[in-house]
Amino acid sequence: MELRDIEIFLTLAEELHFGRTAARLHVSQARVSQAISQQERRIGSALFDRSNRRQIRLTPVGRQLRDDLRPVYAGLRDSLERARLASRGKTAYLRVGMMPFNVHDLHPYWETFRSRHPQWELQLRRSSFVDPFARLRGGDMDVLIAWLPVEEPDLTVGPVLFTDPRVLAVSTGHELAGRSSVPLEAFADFPHVVVPRMPDYWEDSYLPFHTPQGRTIERIDPVTSADELINLVGTGEIIHNFPAHVTRYWSMPHIQWLPIGDMRPLVYALIWRAEAENDLIRALAQTVRDLGALTFTPTALQPTP
Repeated sequence: MELRDIEIFLTLAEELHFGRTAARLHVSQARVSQAISQQERRIGSALFDRSNRRQIRLTPVGRQLRDDLRPVYAGLRDSLERARLASRGKTAYLRVGMMPFNVHDLHPYWETFRSRHPQWELQLRRSSFVDPFARLRGGDMDVLIAWLPVEEPDLTVGPVLFTDPRVLAVSTGHELAGRSSVPLEAFADFPHVVVPRMPDYWEDSYLPFHTPQGRTIERIDPVTSADELINLVGTGEIIHNFPAHVTRYWSMPHIQWLPIGDMRPLVYALIWRAEAENDLIRALAQTVRDLGALTFTPTALQPTP
């Protein structure tokens, strides 16, 4: 099995969606399907159950292959990466997964880290909110930037990078469009989405399961990507709250952003696996502590005086 085919299989085993796998690996869906079909023919058994049109699942054989291939692929990938870095005079790399969209806003952290530690390479990648800590635990990333609270016994919560107020996204044709603000209580009047494999306490911190008066905030369609989410908002099928920084990155004529007066801001911090802590992780955490948390303004995030 080619290294690229292993990567396709493991990515599909994580995403459980051909389109997202193709987008993440920058290949066509046909290439993903071809690679999986070839692997299934070679093994003589189905690796994925495709009976559900909305989401595929791993078969028992697929789960076994995933578990066997993960450490093998990680070792090969790391060996190749170390060779690549050595050719450029680098000695190690730090992979940072980003749940927020504002990579550019956090530029002071990245540049300070790179200037302090030119021998190390800093890699920034988007991270999925589905099964949010899986890639951290699986060794595919070293540090995750995620909202708090994170109450996982094997994960360390590091310094805070920034705090962001909430905004509500609605379609311009929605009955809430045009309001000056929306209270959390009104969320119970409209459908929202459910995110698979997200810890309940963590999901509740982003979108509560109940309003302040105890009404249920209903979840309907499952989504597994930000693109799916914003498309459902744009068609008027759902409303959804976001951290306010997304308004600078998603400027869409059919989406209106409304303040939410009574939702707590989201606090974003560094998260890492306790047993995997190393000099690179400690150096990034120290960089964030030295610069301090960033404060949100209408136009940018600026260092707190």
